[in-house]
Amino acid sequence: MTHIENWTRDNWESSKNNFPKSVFYLYTPLCGTCAVASKMMDVIAAMKPDLPIGKADLNYMEDLAVDYEIESVPCLLIQKEGEVVHKIYAFQSIPYLLEKIG
Repeated sequence: MTHIENWTRDNWESSKNNFPKSVFYLYTPLCGTCAVASKMMDVIAAMKPDLPIGKADLNYMEDLAVDYEIESVPCLLIQKEGEVVHKIYAFQSIPYLLEKIG
């Protein structure tokens, strides 16, 4: 299974500047729904090996949570051409996430 890298805020901003598309998965360790979402993200990473995907514990990203108005976890930020085009909280299914990522 493909490993999703832990990213800092700088990694995320760099991915927005350097890749036409990337995703940033935000979670907290004690969130049960995040455990399921993490497994889904592992599948996405395996299916999209060329897509830059990062993850971070939102407990350590307070500034990002404020700047991006993150309301809850899990949260998936999807950027295209440097702009966040989707902020997903309901990880409905792997096909749904793949469609949103494009």
